[in-house]
This record gives sequence, C-alpha cells and structure tokens, in this order.
Amino acid sequence: MSSDASDAGAFADWTTRRWLRAGVAATLVVLAVLGALGGWAMWRTSQITSSLIDRRSPALVQSIRVEQGLVNQETGVRGYGLSGRRDFLEPYAQGVVDEKAALARLRSLLDDDSRGRADLARVEKLAGTWQQRIARPVAEAPPAEAVEITAARADEGKTAFDALRSAMARQQTHLQTRRTAAADALRQAMTLRNWMFAAIAGVILLVALIVFEALRRGVTGPLTQLGSAARDVTQGRFDRSLVGTGPADLRRLAADLDSMRLRLVDELRFAESARRQLDEQSEDLKRSNTELEQFAYVASHDLQEPLRKVSSFTQLLQRRYGGQLDEKADQYIAFAVDGANRMQILINDLLAFSRVGRVHNEQQTVDLEKVFARTLADLSVSLEETGAEVTHDPLPTVVGDATQLGMLWQNLLSNAVKFRSPDRPPRIHLGAVAHDGVWEFSVSDNGIGIAPEFREKVFVIFQRLHTKDAYPGTGIGLAMCKKVVEFHGGTIGIDPGREQGTRVVLTLPALAGAETAPADTLPALAGAETAPVDGEAQP
Repeated sequence: MSSDASDAGAFADWTTRRWLRAGVAATLVVLAVLGALGGWAMWRTSQITSSLIDRRSPALVQSIRVEQGLVNQETGVRGYGLSGRRDFLEPYAQGVVDEKAALARLRSLLDDDSRGRADLARVEKLAGTWQQRIARPVAEAPPAEAVEITAARADEGKTAFDALRSAMARQQTHLQTRRTAAADALRQAMTLRNWMFAAIAGVILLVALIVFEALRRGVTGPLTQLGSAARDVTQGRFDRSLVGTGPADLRRLAADLDSMRLRLVDELRFAESARRQLDEQSEDLKRSNTELEQFAYVASHDLQEPLRKVSSFTQLLQRRYGGQLDEKADQYIAFAVDGANRMQILINDLLAFSRVGRVHNEQQTVDLEKVFARTLADLSVSLEETGAEVTHDPLPTVVGDATQLGMLWQNLLSNAVKFRSPDRPPRIHLGAVAHDGVWEFSVSDNGIGIAPEFREKVFVIFQRLHTKDAYPGTGIGLAMCKKVVEFHGGTIGIDPGREQGTRVVLTLPALAGAETAPADTLPALAGAETAPVDGEAQP
C-alpha cells in the first residue's frame, strides 16, 4: 500500500508531454535492443552461410577433384605400363594438372582446419611417394622399359595407391563431417533467426498495445470523460463537477474548467438575480409609465376646462374694461390672458407628446409625398408670410403611422421657419437618400443655426435656448420628433458639418427595393397656420 502511494506520488507531477517523452524513449530502447538482436541473428546466419558456401562445400569438392586427378594418373600409368602405348599417358598428364590445381585451391580452403591440413599433408606425402616410385618412372621410361617396371613394381604400386586411397577417404570423410556440421549450424541459425524475428514482431505488437492502452487510459480516456462532463455543463447541468484524471496537465485543465464552471454558475446566479430585479423594475416602470400616461391624459383634460374659463373671462375683462382702467390694470389683464393661452398650448403639446406611440399607432405603408404635401398645406400661411421656399427630393413609401409622420414634418418645417435669419427669407430643403436598408432624410435651412454645445440638448423636452419673448414655443417639438423617429426604429440628430443654418438628419427603415431619385423643386405654397413647434435654435 505504501509502495503504491509512493509510486503515485512520484509520478503525480508528470505531464502528458513528460509521459510521452518517457514512453517514446522506452519504446526506442526496446526497438534498439530488438534491432540489435535481429541484426546479430542475421549476421550469424550470414556468417554460417558464407562458411558453408565459400569453404566447407568447395573444400569437399576440391578433395574429390584431387582424388579424381590421382585416379586418372594411376589409370594412365597402368595402361601405358601394360600396353606400352604412349597415348595411354594422356589421362596421366591431365590428372597431374588437375591434381596440382585442386591441391592449390584446397590448401587455401583449409587454413582454419588443422585436422584438414593434417589429412591433406598425409595425402600429399602418400601421393608424392607413389608418384616418385611408380608413376613418374613408368611415365618417363620407354615403352619396353615401362612394361618391365610395371611388372616388377606391381605389388608395391598397388599397396602405395591403396594407402593413398585410404588417406583421401579419411580426408573426404572429415570434410563431409565439417560440411554436415556447417549445414546443421545453418539450419539452427535460421531457426533461431526465424524465432527471434517472430519474438521481435510479438514484442513490437505488445509495445503497440501497451502504448495504445497507455494513451487510452492516460490521455484519450480522461479527455473523453472531461469532454462528456463539459457537454453536460453546456446543456445546463451546472451542478456537474469537472473532475480530472490522468497526467498533471489534464488534471490542471479539468480544475481550470471547473473553476470556469463555478464562475459561470456565480455569474448565472447573479444574472438571474439581476434579471429578476430587472423584471421587477420593468414592471414597476411599465406601471409607472401607464400611471404617468393616465395622469398626463387626465390632467390635460381636467385642466382644459378651468383654463378655458380663465382665458375666456380674462378676455372678457380685456374687451369690456380695456381702456377704462388704469395702465397697470390693462397690463395685468394682458399678462393673465397671455399666461392662460401659453398654459393651454403647453397642455396641448404635452398631450400630443404623451400620445406618440400610444394613441396613434397604425403601422401601415405611408406615402411620404402625400404626408409632406398635407404638411405644406397646413403651413402655407406661415410659409407665405415669411416668403419661405421649400424644396424636396422625391419621397418614398415607408411603414409607419401617417399621423405621427405628419407631426414630424410639421415640427421640423415649423422650426426651420421660426428660427429663420432676420436678413434673408427661409430656404428649406428636404433630402431623401436610400442606403444600407434605411432611408436617410435631411431637413436643411439657412436660419440662425445651432451652436455645437447645444446640438444634443435641443432634443430634450422643455429645453429652450431662447426666451419666450424672442422665439415663442414650449420646447417640446424636437423632443416629440425624436420620440416619433425612435418609435419608427430610426435615429435623429443635428449634422455637425453644417456651417450655415441647421441640418437635421434622421433615418427610417426602408422597404425592399427602395431607390434614390433626382431632386424635385416645389414652389412656395400658401396654406393654414403652423402647428406646435419644436425646441429652440441657438444663433
């Protein structure tokens, strides 16, 4: 138990890379040992094969050739000695040549065989004795003398050549034994080689299985387990712990992923809490907006009646007693009438502002050409009085509420007329360009303009840049324009690049297939009184 613990502790810090390095090194060592053993087996087989082919078999063959050469010599000498015919010496002469060549080759093949060399020496000694006593005397003598020598030395020659035959038989028996031993050694070496290669193949297969199992247990298994746990987490099981096994780096990876899971759990818990708070605040805000809308609607209607009475009676006082009272009384009555009128205008503007997106909300295709024409007709009186010239590009058809879009053009054109320059008549142009799926509209004038620091404030409700005596109004118009544009999914702002006058730029979503068209110019029209106007301009 302690040994296992110590082993686990010893390898606990090993990473995947370190395990792979150790495994590769061990595999290389095993393969090197197996390669060395296989090489040795091949070398040994090659050596035995070389010995058998290059020495043992040729030595036996040359020994047989020596014997054949001596037999040919004995046959030729004996035929010549018995018949006296010189042509019988031809086998003898050829035998001498063959014997010398075979002996020379046999000596070089027996340099590693002491017994073979001893047998060869005895054969050469006996062959030399027989040749000296029998073969050469007979072969060199004339025919008559050769017959006499053969008859006289017949027994001696037979005894000498039989001894030579016995010596050559012993030599060949020894060489045959050596050749058989070499053949047996070759068979054994080949068997050993085959078994060794089979063992090498088995060891390689075993190493491959060990490597595969080690990778499965140490790498792919832990990764699969970790991936399965991670997929469970991605499917919403955030309570699933990511426990790592295997090498140290995989365990650290699992720990990091589990830390991320815990962080996500905390974030989700916080996000859920924030969502609940947001839902509660949204409900509170929705309820508050509903109450504010109801309050604005009721308050505006409830204030209409007393304001009408105040306005009516102060106007009656002004008409009936105007000029009969002192100058201060007439001034006070005028103040009361003006205040009641401005209060009534403010209430109407607040009512219109609260109705944007609530009362008028009929989303349908709207032809802006017709809406703009009605707006020009409604503003025809102020346009005629100021000498304003209004031009516009061809206007598209969009999706929206016709009433709100009419209020948008009316407020923008009214502002352009109201904040005109005192030394030149108003020149107003409504541009329309389609790009990137939206229509970009621009209302440009040559009026007094807006200072850069006030270009964002003019869209805030009740923000006035001038006194009511200089430019009348309630400061709701541009805030209403912004609310209308944003309700239709667009944006609105002041062009900062405009140097003279003001250029209000707004966008509205375009219908599919919207295209731009050349600008069109309309003459100034006469018409009715302007509607409530927007926020103020800054000279």
